[in-house]
Amino acid sequence: MEQKTDAPTFENVRSTCDRISAEIERAIIGKTDVIANVLVAFLAGGHILFEDLPGLGKTVAAKSLATALGLSFKRIQFTPDLLPGDITGGYVYNRKDETFVLRKGPIFAHFLLADEINRASPRTQSALLEAMQERHVTIEGETIDLPSPFTVVATQNPIEYEGTFPLPEAQLDRFMVRLSVGYPSADAEQEILRRRRERKTADVTIHGAVSEDEIHAMRAAIEEIHIAEEIERYIVGIVDGTRRDRRVAVGASPRGALALQDLARAHAAVEGREFVIPDDVKKFAVAALAHRLVLVPDLWTERAAAADVVKSVVDAAPVPVIRET
Repeated sequence: MEQKTDAPTFENVRSTCDRISAEIERAIIGKTDVIANVLVAFLAGGHILFEDLPGLGKTVAAKSLATALGLSFKRIQFTPDLLPGDITGGYVYNRKDETFVLRKGPIFAHFLLADEINRASPRTQSALLEAMQERHVTIEGETIDLPSPFTVVATQNPIEYEGTFPLPEAQLDRFMVRLSVGYPSADAEQEILRRRRERKTADVTIHGAVSEDEIHAMRAAIEEIHIAEEIERYIVGIVDGTRRDRRVAVGASPRGALALQDLARAHAAVEGREFVIPDDVKKFAVAALAHRLVLVPDLWTERAAAADVVKSVVDAAPVPVIRET
């Protein structure tokens, strides 16, 4: 039993992630890179925002990840009439005992899927802020810890869709990454049809691939990943570049720099390396920073503008040369 709590080798982290990915790919076909990015974000300890068109598998991807990780899972369908108490829960009066009893809301789970989060009002969206940052909620003045690990995976439709509310900048900043699934290739879509026909049911069976102890051990291993000072300056240079770009009104926050560092370290571990290289940073720069930018008004209607800003900043940043010691 003691061996389970030891931090695994980096090669074990990679093999374990391959095992998790294989389970998720039973439900999500042709999106290996998306699955890998989601796993890296989870291991880095961050929350994940999926933004894409309806029907592309965002909800299935989130549920499949939770199942493959063997974690408790709850789902909230966000609607305009959803209230903060519907998320956190609250105290209800028990007539039999003449006492108030805490009835916990769906947020008390390892894995919370906030489906179509931008269909709820900003007041309800903000109910997640404390939980996402502090990993606890406050109900009637009482602070209650959430399960560990606690991860929010939110899905949102593009804001031009009817009945949606843009997420506040403060809440966007608390998502470590913003990802999209995208349409499958023709071959992958045909494979989706074939598997559905052969299963003879819409449900896909996914098995837990890891234990909770293994998850904590993998996260501990990531904390041992070495990152050179040159890489740290590279990250800072990219984040600072977003603040200096003329197309940006408000650049990425220090939380964005921390997120990019954590993602780079997690990706190195998943690749079986004990150190971060510049490509680890480049891979997640857009996912970690684009959603944190507030662009000048002229660019508000251009969906890809923020990603283009980050890409240009990364291209202009001098790439450090890391010498082996």
